[in-house]
Amino acid sequence: MKNGLLILALYSSMGLSAEQNFSGIIDVRASYTDGITSYVDGGLGKFRFNPDGQLSLAQAGLSYHIDWDNPLSAHVVANAYWDGVRDNIGITEAYIKYKGLPWDNGLRLSSKLGILYPEISMENIATAWSSPYTLTYSGINSWLGEEVRHIGAQLRLDYLGKFHDSRHDFSLSSELFQNNDTTGAMLAWHGWTNSSRQTLWQEKLPLSPMPALEGGSLRFQAKESDPFIELDNRIGYHVKAQWKMQGLGRLEAGYYDNDADTLVIEEGQYAWLTQFGHIGTKWILPYNIELIAQYMQGDTLMTSPFGTIVVDNGFDSGFILLSHRWNKHRVSARFEDFSVTDNDLTFDDNNSEEGQAMTISYSYQLSKGWFMQAEYNRIDSERAARVEQGYSKDLVEQQWQLASRYYF
Repeated sequence: MKNGLLILALYSSMGLSAEQNFSGIIDVRASYTDGITSYVDGGLGKFRFNPDGQLSLAQAGLSYHIDWDNPLSAHVVANAYWDGVRDNIGITEAYIKYKGLPWDNGLRLSSKLGILYPEISMENIATAWSSPYTLTYSGINSWLGEEVRHIGAQLRLDYLGKFHDSRHDFSLSSELFQNNDTTGAMLAWHGWTNSSRQTLWQEKLPLSPMPALEGGSLRFQAKESDPFIELDNRIGYHVKAQWKMQGLGRLEAGYYDNDADTLVIEEGQYAWLTQFGHIGTKWILPYNIELIAQYMQGDTLMTSPFGTIVVDNGFDSGFILLSHRWNKHRVSARFEDFSVTDNDLTFDDNNSEEGQAMTISYSYQLSKGWFMQAEYNRIDSERAARVEQGYSKDLVEQQWQLASRYYF
């Protein structure tokens, strides 16, 4: 992070006027979890925190932004976690952005280059990829935060309706990327989760001690997955289209394909071919109720170096979130349905699961930038792999959280 900030500072001093600013979030949280060992700690629990109660620094996020006196800007985001599960600090995003001026016909080009999230999330829109709605992300956004990031280049074309006295805007974006070859491994081996943690760029993720990894069909797989490794030197892509009605909402759809070569393996890291489509909408309903709904469906494939199918999973997840903000209060409710379908014949690695999740959250603004937030989470899921570790196939996990969140 120091090197990145030094480079940006040098650029700003090379005869170019620049505006620089820092923003951040400090999230201190008390939580109680009724469940099993967290997936973050190598378990099959679907929440971020381990069972029982704890006090943690759930997120310390810092965002540095520099805007030169031209269409270029740069952005670096770092996050730190002290939660007693996996304490760490590191970079989560770092990119240069170009945003051109609109042409007379209302068209505008923009682009990004660097460590990026694919532009999918509709929840995580606040500082350091936090969510203003809930403490815990949906299953879709929890997976994005865990292993769907990369080094990439994005190009976007916007049509701005105001140039034609219209409320309708349209955009098309395409992105080419690498450093994403194991995407899908964690979704296969621990399933969908409800988390509030982003994987740091340097981190590796512990796998659950499944029999298949302990001398079974997956014995050559490393005990930790490296989510941002490049194995096959192939380029993946993500495309998205969006329609926006000013003042009311938007609708978007996209497709993601990491184009991995599943015959490649290095030091226990396998390349996974992961593809999915996604749709989403964000709308303002009567009484100033905000509606967010997203759905994702796709598949992920892992093979041996000889082409034998080892993991072949289909997956889908969807949620509806309703949020109402008035005066200093915000109430949000989210309802989810998710599943993973195991389509392979690997006898000691059953990744099938299905379940539902519910989140109820209340936030109160104490002063500028300072919020107190209380939240209840419940996940009711069925996953056969839990039986191999002495847990029930059917499991209800619950979580209660109270947070002090300060944005600056």
